[in-house]
Amino acid sequence: MKKLIFYITLIVGIISYGQETTGNVSGKVLNAANDQELENVHIVNLSQVIGTITNSEGDFTIPAKVNDTLYFSYIGYKPLKVRVTNDWIKFGDVKIKMTELGIALEEVVVADVQLTGYLEIDAKRIPVYNNYRYSISGLNSGYEGGSSQPGAVNKVLGAIFNPADFLYNIFSKRSKELRKLRKMKKDDEIRNLLENKFDRATLMALLQIERLDIDEILRNCNYSADFIKFANDLQILDAISECYEEYKILDRK
Repeated sequence: MKKLIFYITLIVGIISYGQETTGNVSGKVLNAANDQELENVHIVNLSQVIGTITNSEGDFTIPAKVNDTLYFSYIGYKPLKVRVTNDWIKFGDVKIKMTELGIALEEVVVADVQLTGYLEIDAKRIPVYNNYRYSISGLNSGYEGGSSQPGAVNKVLGAIFNPADFLYNIFSKRSKELRKLRKMKKDDEIRNLLENKFDRATLMALLQIERLDIDEILRNCNYSADFIKFANDLQILDAISECYEEYKILDRK
């Protein structure tokens, strides 16, 4: 009888512990300078690849468990990483305070193009930058080969049929993080967040890689310099995802 009571107590304790360490976490995001509520702050659970945003009063709720890492990002504010603790899940709301960034505008250089007003003449004076994309039957999508040049196609074929030379050292070391790509593409909140961002910060946090690593992956997947520079974070996510999926297919072969 004593053994039965002990087992029941142990099971109840395990269940209670599980209830305390998993579930949803809630909170309010504020401006650190004046405690003003921040609306539409993006929160991503980096551990579970789930996203949400704050409402008009700065409040949010997101699924999380103990030791998950939440990533907070907001235009004009320094991003934050916050670890979920047992007391947060157990006792409820917390206040997350974000600090504003000083924004320094970079100098913009405008090329001097003299226009005459005649379409046929002006069309020849305005520089045009072309990037070409090559597709191979059997793969999900094409590869950008950069500017049109005699070696562009060979460059693409080299990247595809020699993945060890171009991609193995990148993808093999980060396979754990890159496996999150499918989850990211399915989460609407994360996709909406990335569609309006160009700083790569959220991608860096999600994939646990640096900005230079992202650029290197895209270059080795033969995306053009213009694409790497000007694409939004959602386009970058899709590009890395497609390249990784194709790399896995070729690596298995």
